[in-house]
Amino acid sequence: MNIAQPTSILITGASSGIGAALARDYAAPGIRLVLGGRDRTRLGHVAQDCRARGAEVETGTIDVTAKDEMARWIADAFAHGPIDLIIANAGISGGTGGNGEDAESSESRDQVESIFAVNVGGVLNTVYPAIEQMRKRKGVPVRGQIVVMSSLAGFRGLPGAPAYSASKACVRSLGEGLRGSLARQGLRVSVICPGFVKSPMTDINPYPMPFLMPVEKAARIIRRGLARNRARIAFPWRLWAMVWLMSALPVGLTDPLFSRMPEKPATPPAP
Repeated sequence: MNIAQPTSILITGASSGIGAALARDYAAPGIRLVLGGRDRTRLGHVAQDCRARGAEVETGTIDVTAKDEMARWIADAFAHGPIDLIIANAGISGGTGGNGEDAESSESRDQVESIFAVNVGGVLNTVYPAIEQMRKRKGVPVRGQIVVMSSLAGFRGLPGAPAYSASKACVRSLGEGLRGSLARQGLRVSVICPGFVKSPMTDINPYPMPFLMPVEKAARIIRRGLARNRARIAFPWRLWAMVWLMSALPVGLTDPLFSRMPEKPATPPAP
């Protein structure tokens, strides 16, 4: 396997946003794409675009929170040939916006559970079946590459989006830990930490987003970082520098600033 030039790639959350952009960016003759998403129509449009670029495309209308179904889907994908690159991208967002009438609550428990089910459970349901399948690949120095989609929001709990921040912090830590533990087994792991990227997830935000990036540019940055086996791919660099500084400062100093930041809308969009 050449991680700089993977020939078979599985992507969850591929029907829109970064997942769709990555699928289109990788699509080319000789490339096999296995794309998963919950929206059959949007996923079909992405698959059509990728086939037009010469890729072989398989699709699965699948919910990443369905543990057994995900395991079967991933096993079936490997049964048709080894997968070089697994991108656990599916995710939803949500915040406290709209709950201001209830001074006792920042976001509903239902929303918190939904976000964790997709952003954390969905990653587990993708990564661990992939690890199991990749371990069966023998006689190669690199058995596969696994990608976990986190966020710059995962470096500091945001009062306007507590569950989203926590879910992305969780998978970031998981991915970074797995990178070390799986390296000796010939499995490589990278964690992606984007800032604001133009997508359906950010289109609903009713506030300015610094350094908002086109999704196509984000896909190119991610692809270059994965080809170099970078442990953490955080961008854009100016926002990453600001986040790193704020996360390094004492919480007591940064709380007043973060408490004045705008809230994300409360209702999570579908991945």
